[in-house]
Parts: sequence; C-alpha cells; structure tokens
Amino acid sequence: MSRKMSVSSVILSCISAVLLGVSIFFPWWGMKFIAPQYPEGLDIIVYPYKMDGRIDIINGLNHYIGMQEFSEQTFPELSYLPYLVGGMALLILIVALVKRTRLLLLLVALFSVGGVLGLYDINRWLTTFGTNLDPKAPIQIDPFVPPILGENTLANFVTHSYFATGAFLMGASFLLLVMTLWRERKK
Repeated sequence: MSRKMSVSSVILSCISAVLLGVSIFFPWWGMKFIAPQYPEGLDIIVYPYKMDGRIDIINGLNHYIGMQEFSEQTFPELSYLPYLVGGMALLILIVALVKRTRLLLLLVALFSVGGVLGLYDINRWLTTFGTNLDPKAPIQIDPFVPPILGENTLANFVTHSYFATGAFLMGASFLLLVMTLWRERKK
C-alpha cells in the first residue's frame, strides 16, 4: 500500500481538503429550544470558533434551573479548533501532493480519532452543564443530559439538537477520504 495514488484519488483528496477547510466557516452543531412563550424557538449555534444565537436569553432561563452560564469563553476548544481543522485540511493536501496511499490510511485514522474525540467532547459538555445544577436554584429539576442529536423535553421546553452545515461538510470530507482509500486498495 505504499504505491503512489492515482490522479483521480489525488483530486478527490484535494476536494476533501477543501470541504474540510470550508467547514470552519459554517456552524457545526446547534440546539433549538421551543416553548409556548418562545414559539419561534431560541437557538444555540456552534461554529468551530464561536457561538451564536440567543445565548443571553437561554442563559437567563437556565439560571432558574441552576445551570451555569455558558459563553464562548466557557469552551476553550473554540480558541484552537479552527487551527486543528485547518491543519488537518493542510495535511490532506500534503498527502495528495506526495501521493502516498499509506499516508492516506493514516489520515483516515487521524480523522476518525478526531471525530470520536469531538463527539466525546460535546457529550462531556452537555453532561457537565446538565448534571452540575445549583441545588439552591429557584426551580428544582433532576439532573439531565441533553442529546447530541435528537429531541429532549424539559419542563415546557422541547429541545432539538442537530448537526449543521459544517458537520455535513466535514462528514463529506471524511467520506471522500475513505472512498479514495477504498479505491486505492482495490488497485
């Protein structure tokens, strides 16, 4: 598997790198909170470098159940994640230029580990915020963990957690790498 990659595999790898690099500029994950008093919903939108949405209102509501406030400063990952993703995109381009299939296998493994760590990190934060509730909060609820993906109901709020455009671009980037590796394996 140390032979050189085909031209079509080099092109697919370059497209993968571009998709991954572009994903930095789109939201990766979000949550929408819907309740009778907020029928249009309140959003938390997470980019790899910032948070957007109605975080001020959500923090105000979370205060009543004793959840700590969150902001971009709460998540140190937002300060370095774009560099990790950009570095990975650059590695993919370098591997495409040196055309080594074995290096492609290492990239797929590295990408996989990064994806698992990313999902673990999201779950860790959701667990931390949902289970470390202030016992002196005005409204007492049982600790909870919002899902990474899917629906959750808490009091009169229904939350929808979802992956966004950047996550789909990242997934497409990964699938292109896997497809390229698969094509090269067959040669």
